[in-house]
Amino acid sequence: MCHWRDYLELCKPRVVALMLLTAIVGMQLAAPGLIPWHAFIFGTIGIAFCAGSAAAINHLADYRIDAMMARTHRRPIPTGRVSSRHAMYFAIIIGGLGMLVLIFFVNALTAALTFLTLIGYAGIYTLYLKRTTPQNIVIGGAAGAAPPVLGWTAVTGHLDPQSLLLMLIIFVWTPPHFWALAIARFADYAKADIPMLPVTHGIPFTKLAILLYTFLLTAVSLLPYVIGMSGIIYLIGTLILDAGFLYFAFCLYFKTGERIALETFRYSIIYLMVLFVVLLVDHYFI
Repeated sequence: MCHWRDYLELCKPRVVALMLLTAIVGMQLAAPGLIPWHAFIFGTIGIAFCAGSAAAINHLADYRIDAMMARTHRRPIPTGRVSSRHAMYFAIIIGGLGMLVLIFFVNALTAALTFLTLIGYAGIYTLYLKRTTPQNIVIGGAAGAAPPVLGWTAVTGHLDPQSLLLMLIIFVWTPPHFWALAIARFADYAKADIPMLPVTHGIPFTKLAILLYTFLLTAVSLLPYVIGMSGIIYLIGTLILDAGFLYFAFCLYFKTGERIALETFRYSIIYLMVLFVVLLVDHYFI
């Protein structure tokens, strides 16, 4: 029997929550003081609905693949708890509502950028890149990195280089984050014939790519301090976080087994979440 929790699961709430955190931090950094309440409330609602819609489309497009993978075979569509038709209606409805909220209560630029992000993730990444190239998560990562820009434009109504820098941090963070999971779930991706990097180029090569991307992330994450966008609190926080990520990347490179890959993956989530919280703290206390 279908339950409201099944529809919530279609929205990938934990993923969307992390995206919303970065969007809200983008809103806060865009304003010198408190942000306008309408931009915060309606911007958050609109972005959340559209992100949930993109996640539901991802569930719908991948349900055959999900049924073959141990990590995903109990999702609502493969188990039949939600039909494909109902999932499609749900995605259209919440996506449409999200766009209407952004158009009428936020601004046209945020609505347009959110729509492009939805198309990029649900269409280009899910339907094409994921199935055709081992660089899927690198190219498709641009869509997942957009929320800080969406939050920023929700407040200001225009693009700003600083918001693009926040996007760059997430863009560089995405490959080591997801490739660590791909190593841990190597058998699943191989069985489903998804050309993730460990499947096409091998686990040792992927570990090296993770390590190199983590060095790149360390450099990119320091740019907000270098350009004067943030202060000493952010510098100290990001140096600690970068040291932790490098530690896990080196451990992953030299060790074998699923456990270290999952630990690296989990740390990467903590890394991004705390990094943006530190950005916010630095913004209001420096």
